[in-house]
Order: sequence, then C-alpha cells, then structure tokens
Amino acid sequence: MVKDERADRELNRIIGLALAEDCVRRDVTSKSVIPAALQGRAVLQAKAAGILSGLSVFSRIFLRVDRSLEVKLSKRDGDAVSPGDVCAEVEGRARSILAAERVALNFVCHLSGVATATARYVTEVRGLSAVIVDTRKTMPGMRRLEKEAVKAGGGVNHRFDLADGILIKDNHLAVLRAGGESLAEIVRRARSRAPAGLIVEVEVTSLAEAEEAAAAGADMLLLDNMTPAAVGEVALKLGKKVQLEASGGINLSN
Repeated sequence: MVKDERADRELNRIIGLALAEDCVRRDVTSKSVIPAALQGRAVLQAKAAGILSGLSVFSRIFLRVDRSLEVKLSKRDGDAVSPGDVCAEVEGRARSILAAERVALNFVCHLSGVATATARYVTEVRGLSAVIVDTRKTMPGMRRLEKEAVKAGGGVNHRFDLADGILIKDNHLAVLRAGGESLAEIVRRARSRAPAGLIVEVEVTSLAEAEEAAAAGADMLLLDNMTPAAVGEVALKLGKKVQLEASGGINLSN
C-alpha cells in the first residue's frame, strides 16, 4: 500500500511539472479563439503499429486540467495497435481538451515508443532461456513510468534504484583496484556486507574476470560489451553456477 501511494505521489508530481512547464493554465491561444462554453471531442488514434503505454497518465492529465472532462479508454497498456486504431476519447470543454492535449500526447508517444522497442527485442529472444531487462538509464523523473513501459512491452524490470541491489560496476572496480585490491577481494567484501535478500552482481569484461568473480561468491555477472562469442563462452563455463546478464553493444542484429 505504501509503495502504491508513493507511486501515486510521484505520478502526480511529474504530471504537475509537465503541465506547469507548458503553462497549461495560461493557454492564451485557446482563451483567445475558443468560446468558454464550447464543447468538443478528441480521439486518440494510432498512426503506426506498436505497443501502447501511458494511457493511465493520459487520463490523469486531462482530468487534472478539468475534472468535468470525460475520458474513455478503448485500449490498455500493453495492447498491440495498428494504424487507425482508436485508443481513447475525450469529451467536454474544448478549451480544456486543447490545453491538455500536447502534454498527454507527449507521455503516450514516449512511453509507447519504449514499450514498442522493448517488444521488438522480446520477440527476438522468444523461445530462448533469455529475458529482456531494463536499466537505470532513464529520463529524470520518468523512471517509474519508463519501467512500466518496459513491462508493457514484455520486458522485465532490473533494479529500480541504487538501494535495490548491489551491482559492482567498472567504476567501482577502478576506484578500488587503484588501491591495490583484487576483483575477488572486492566481491568477497560486498558479499559479507550485503543486506539480507540482496544479490551481489559484478560487471566483468572477460572469461577470466567472470571466473574470478563467480569463485568469490557473486550471484550474478554482468558481461559488459562482450562479443556474442565471448558471452557464449562464459555461458558454457558458468551458466549453471551464476546468473548471467549481457549489456552493451546489443542490438536487433546480434
């Protein structure tokens, strides 16, 4: 319940920032040319094939601008759409619809793009014992929404933030190695200090590093910018001992 309330507060905050950024309450164009009593109807329609995400945000934005608006969703996050598909309709004061539309569309277009891109990668690994996961490389303030978009596209969420798991990356290793510590020593210390329930993941760049980290007690290895052949070699040697994650240089062709 606490987590849901926190997510709700975060969503309201980012919607408020987006509406303030666009000066929605001071839409001088609509106020200049649209009669205050004029009613209107807007339709959210897909222009390309893809996976939807962000519809709940879409609704909230219009209702935040004008509680009297009526928003009807005909699709859900995670639905596949084709050009021409109607996803939502908004009815009510025309001024309010026009003031809110761009902010609402920005969220839906961006998040649906994330979901659609994720779905392409998920399709490529279908039938394999691999999953597509996300990263912390998110737009400021948008992490929760972008991670929801990844899930809408069939992907899986990795750690949400720095408190969500131990991931010893190359920069952590560089700092400690400069002081003379070995990879194994670093991993063993992390293992001994890890809070209960958190895994220890280590970024490695070679089979030798992977073997050293695994032997020291790592739960998961992040194979960073390694070729598919090198990833395969690590998988054959260590795939049954630790979880493996590949990152960097991965695209739809490889």
